[in-house]
Amino acid sequence: MFMPEPNANIWLYTQPTDMRKSYCGLLGLIKQQIKESPLIGYFVFINRRKTQMKILYFDASGYCIWCKRLSRG
Repeated sequence: MFMPEPNANIWLYTQPTDMRKSYCGLLGLIKQQIKESPLIGYFVFINRRKTQMKILYFDASGYCIWCKRLSRG
């Protein structure tokens, strides 16, 4: 189960995101659109149909992407 730290910053990118993007593409969105450092929180991206979600974050060993296919509701 994915459990972010209790005091972590969480940003939701509200524009639909191409779920084919990986580390470099999502990092580009964070730097250019959200204008935050990708090292200091959790960044949530959702596709146009709201059926998939990706979370990008940095931990002690490097960047991590957590992906989830959402069911209805």
